[in-house]
Amino acid sequence: MVYRSTRGAALNWRKSSASASDSNCVEVAAHGPAVLVRDSRDPSAGVITLAPAQWNAFVDAVRDGDLDLG
Repeated sequence: MVYRSTRGAALNWRKSSASASDSNCVEVAAHGPAVLVRDSRDPSAGVITLAPAQWNAFVDAVRDGDLDLG
């Protein structure tokens, strides 16, 4: 589900320390039981809301290389 606003919630957005000065990254924040994901280059574009199981499946896929383009 994509939301354009988090309805004024103060969120602690985080991104990987591996991204350093690179702005091509996503940021994540916990919002209750959900994980919110947004584009760090355009944070006002909205967020994707993932349930914990969806977030874990995504992280596992990244870790396993299932999403690699090459």
